[in-house]
Amino acid sequence: MELFGTAGIRGDVGETVTPALALQVGQATGAEAVAAADGEQVAFVVARDGRVTGEALVAAMVAGLESAGADTVKVGQAATPALAFASQGRYGVAITASHNPPTDNGIKLFCDGEEYSGAAETRIEERVAADHGPTEWDAWGSGEAAAVLPDYRDAVVEYARELGAPLDGLEIVVDCGNGMASTTTPAVLHELGAHIVTLNGNVDGHFPGRESKPTAETLGDCIAFLKEGSADFGIAHDGDADRIVILDSDGKVVHEDTVLAMLAEEYTRESDAEDPVVVTTPNASARIDERVREAGGHVERVALGYLHDGIAEARADGGDVVFAAEPWKHVHTQFGGWIDGVCSAAVLSRLFADSSLAARREPISERPYRKVSVPCPDERKEATMDKLANTLPAAFPDASVDDEYGVRLELPDASWVLVRPSGTEPYLRIYAESDTVDKLVSSARDVVETAIDG
Repeated sequence: MELFGTAGIRGDVGETVTPALALQVGQATGAEAVAAADGEQVAFVVARDGRVTGEALVAAMVAGLESAGADTVKVGQAATPALAFASQGRYGVAITASHNPPTDNGIKLFCDGEEYSGAAETRIEERVAADHGPTEWDAWGSGEAAAVLPDYRDAVVEYARELGAPLDGLEIVVDCGNGMASTTTPAVLHELGAHIVTLNGNVDGHFPGRESKPTAETLGDCIAFLKEGSADFGIAHDGDADRIVILDSDGKVVHEDTVLAMLAEEYTRESDAEDPVVVTTPNASARIDERVREAGGHVERVALGYLHDGIAEARADGGDVVFAAEPWKHVHTQFGGWIDGVCSAAVLSRLFADSSLAARREPISERPYRKVSVPCPDERKEATMDKLANTLPAAFPDASVDDEYGVRLELPDASWVLVRPSGTEPYLRIYAESDTVDKLVSSARDVVETAIDG
């Protein structure tokens, strides 16, 4: 049984993420935690986003957890970062489908402020498959209600004030997308001193203002407002506020790797570690490596969707991880171990108040970027990737090679290309960045297609 993807369980509520599944996952997750507690009582904080189906799924999840012997603390609607914050020192469950359409929902599991590891998720899948049911009647847990948003917002404000400059006089457009950012980002930035214009700032699980995933195609109203107004920049979030998109004063979306590079450089430069480490993913741009090296640190990469495992591995090797991120999703390791778009909004705003978005963007090399999908049957993926581990480097003999998570080549001019198998579709993905990106993609594609056909 394979329930978990790279960001928890997610899918259609009529077919995949049903109340029956939430009950099973709740019982399995609760039983796993109780077994590991060695007699100590276990508590789970449970939150949901604004989706219409969230309340029923929370009820099923709570029933599963309590019938497995765990206590629950229901905190109602909350951004996923706020739930992660509240799970410090205990466990947490977020009922959310993030940026998926309103017909979907999902389950994300947390322990002490961090998402469950791949190994922990595998153990939950095994328990769900075994279907042990509830524990003895007199060992069931109990529940209570609590509020987490005030403490979380205060913590973000306090943390952000250590970086950058005051926001007094800064005008920021925040597009909440009818999601959980409505309860967090505008209030945090207002407390920090900014003048905030909020778009789609009411929580509505139908997402009437725009699609939940913030992209250049879905952010039309925000883009138009920035073009016509006088705001300094814009911020947009997805449905549960773990993702962030930055727009400049002309309404243009700033490339996600550029935003990542800004934060990575700042955290590296401010660190007093001997060799600060930034953890990111193979599909992230070499512009990040350039800025981190310039600031005195280095980058380590981990498989897409496994940032938390990468942080743990780097720390186990003695590394001082000052920041971790994949495109759109950032872990502010000094604040907490979770992906946090609200914290990113506060920190970036403070940085732009100190030195403008344009000024911070200026030294970053923004080369053309492409992502291409090449059809490859699932049964051919493993053999093809084995071949590409040899043939792709041979086609680019001057490149440095990293084949731990796909095959990633970095050329002497900082151009790069990555080939990796899709985890969900019959494709190999080619990612490339170069001043001559079309030529680079064409050359890489020839090698990939030859390996697939061979």
